[in-house]
Amino acid sequence: MKLVLGPMEGVLDALMRQMLTEINGYDLCVTEFVRVVDALLPPRVYHRMSPELAAGGKTASGTPVRIQLLGQSPQYMAENAAQVIELGSAGVDINFGCPSKMVNGSNGGAALLKNPELMYQVVKAVRDAVPDDAVVSAKVRLGFDDCSPYREIVDAVQSAGANEIVVHGRSKADAYKPGTVRWDLIGDIADRLTIPVTANGDIWGQDDAIRCQEVTGCNTLMVCRGALNIPNLGAHIKMGQAPMTWHEVLILLVRYSEFEIRGDKGLYYANRVKQWFRYLKDQYPEAHPVFMELRQYNDKFKVLSIIVDALNKLEKKPVLVGVC
Repeated sequence: MKLVLGPMEGVLDALMRQMLTEINGYDLCVTEFVRVVDALLPPRVYHRMSPELAAGGKTASGTPVRIQLLGQSPQYMAENAAQVIELGSAGVDINFGCPSKMVNGSNGGAALLKNPELMYQVVKAVRDAVPDDAVVSAKVRLGFDDCSPYREIVDAVQSAGANEIVVHGRSKADAYKPGTVRWDLIGDIADRLTIPVTANGDIWGQDDAIRCQEVTGCNTLMVCRGALNIPNLGAHIKMGQAPMTWHEVLILLVRYSEFEIRGDKGLYYANRVKQWFRYLKDQYPEAHPVFMELRQYNDKFKVLSIIVDALNKLEKKPVLVGVC
């Protein structure tokens, strides 16, 4: 089984990718999307989104990182895709799955699911613009209002020349509602297409991964939200490692904080930690009271002090945090 660490806007940044690939057996990471409108973006945009470009397009632990683009212009998507490959990305991924109202309102992400012909044009333009040996992948949902057009959607992606497709087993209208994921339809897609299909959606643990693989027949799975619920989800799924204890999670959070709180990134630190805690508290009951306290504050040092206090209660000696 192969595991891909998928993108989550505002959470799974380069630092998070570095930390999670160090403790998990992920085979690939996909970045948060870069929005392409009507211009060739400067290289600094991509280096900011994926600092791994400076290290051969891999995390410090050697996991390849693929940059994801979001847009509806075949011309500009193609130009930016060519640049992404030149900069050293491990392929290019096209986002046809983001359900955000803001993104969809400007005809991006899942909005393109309503127009498979335009999806075809975008994928084909990207495929034609990059070298033959560069991987072009696309992430899709099963439809916009419902799942009925899923075959037309995936056929458009394959016929346009994509090497791989990632399928989130829901429509855009389903968002992330529990009980709506359709692994069975992903299985039909895997039988239908000749390119590799990666299954995505509601993979929270090893049992889910095994069932998803059995239902879909897919050898590769993508995890996103689950990777935040259980920070060692990859090792849990691939190697049967027990989920991290709350004590271990707090140590990881402090380590994360030591890097994330510095410089300009510190401006977003409080919001990122709160977002991570929203997922952690689903898996760890101990996270709930900590979250209820830190959610009241936006000061980064106050938020960090609450996390350190929680760890100190479990440690035999006070934790010293190196931040500036």
